[in-house]
Amino acid sequence: MWPWGHAAVGYLVYSLVVRSRGETPGGLAVLALGVGTQFPDLVDKPFGWTLGILPGGRSLAHSLLTFALVTAVLVYITRRSRHRRLTFAFSVGYLTHTLSDGLAAAVDGAYGELSYLLWPLLPMPAYETEQTFVAHFAQLSLDSWLAVEGGLIVLAIVLWQLDGRPGLATVRRLSALSVRRVRQIVSQSRQGLPISPVRDSI
Repeated sequence: MWPWGHAAVGYLVYSLVVRSRGETPGGLAVLALGVGTQFPDLVDKPFGWTLGILPGGRSLAHSLLTFALVTAVLVYITRRSRHRRLTFAFSVGYLTHTLSDGLAAAVDGAYGELSYLLWPLLPMPAYETEQTFVAHFAQLSLDSWLAVEGGLIVLAIVLWQLDGRPGLATVRRLSALSVRRVRQIVSQSRQGLPISPVRDSI
């Protein structure tokens, strides 16, 4: 599944879970969700395809064992803070990415391709496509799975609009704070003043 498909699946699942509690997704939580939906590829693709440190593009970070470890660490760190919701959102995005990558294989009955879910306890599946960014983009074509992803994206956008476009205002606020901070640092540097700590809150 492509990055935009992972983002769509993650948002649909997270929004429906949050809505089932009688709530709507929050801005920071949606940003954490977005990071989670891309996290496995941000780790495995560069280290597997480009650097060759990992055995493939679906290995370490795509394993449910790693998911369990990362989630456990985050839950422990945020167990007594208001950031628990961010951990939950990130974990939902992470899990939906890992599972949705195996959706096509599961539907086609190619269960051997799901061995990445328990790597390194199970061996890496063998892929026909060369494990590089260029090779995968070269194979991008309009097929049934890409159409499914397109439909999921449309549904996610509609639901995001109904939820009040969470995350958009947060991004704008973070951008404004970043610009303000940079200007403050430049101004203090020119005046030879020590850099003051950040006091703004998002």
